[in-house]
Amino acid sequence: MSVAYLFPGQGAQSPGFLHRLPEHPAVTHTLEEASAVLGSDVRMLDTAAALRSTANVQLSVLIAAAAVSRALTQEGIQAAAVAGLSVGAFGAAVACGALSFVDALALVKTRGECMQQTYPAGYGMAAIVGLDERQVAAILERVGGADAQIYIANINAPTQLVISGADPALDAAMKMARERGARQAERMAVSTPSHSPLLHAVSERLAAAMRTIEFHTPRCPYVSNRRARAVRDSTGVRDDLISNVANIVRWHDSATVLYELGVRLFIEPPPGQVLTRLAQQAFPMARAIAAEGVQIRSIVQAASLAAETP
Repeated sequence: MSVAYLFPGQGAQSPGFLHRLPEHPAVTHTLEEASAVLGSDVRMLDTAAALRSTANVQLSVLIAAAAVSRALTQEGIQAAAVAGLSVGAFGAAVACGALSFVDALALVKTRGECMQQTYPAGYGMAAIVGLDERQVAAILERVGGADAQIYIANINAPTQLVISGADPALDAAMKMARERGARQAERMAVSTPSHSPLLHAVSERLAAAMRTIEFHTPRCPYVSNRRARAVRDSTGVRDDLISNVANIVRWHDSATVLYELGVRLFIEPPPGQVLTRLAQQAFPMARAIAAEGVQIRSIVQAASLAAETP
């Protein structure tokens, strides 16, 4: 059974999630390696206070992704393809060998700090469930379009979208979404207007930082955020990591590409279980395992059972 790793992005974190990572030598090594590179104990990044920082959240999400995917690989689970949502794309790039973990740490630190400095307050993201892209686009147009600084940021499922922008516009859009039948319209634990043109300067900063970074041909397909295509060359991975912060994440299309590539088992490293649930809803014939709070041995056993079960 073909396996894909799905790496979550910002918003899936919760206090203490690095401390809940499974026990495994690869996990311990990754935490120690990240601490040495960053010059401080990364286990302190997951406190409630620390997670109020966009930069800390993005670094901790990357570290968790690398730790668990390394452990699973050491236990014999080889990914046939990878994909990551938003900052999770850096975890995917590391897992497929296109980017070193050390370089990913430096880039994600730059990404998070630049986002935080550019929009320290007054902006964020909100999830809308129960309306499709056309309906959400109509709401944003009514709210005020570009003048109101609000945009569609993620298409996670046909009727599960994320919007991004300024607080007043988000509040107005959520209110209108509820009035038009949305089952859910609520703010996310993200304090920047991610995946919108407002973050074009962050893309430019990442492009400059990547001029000195060496990228490698991925060992397996990397499915991009922006174009939802299977990327098999280093340039394509680099371009996606640069551009996804300022463009719509087409996650549902990306997951569909994985399924079309033959993936029938999705494994989601911590934090959270959002991508697992989306995969199960979109592809009932596939199986999905969230690694949050689960020991590596149990994940390996579950993956083996899934592979043996018709």
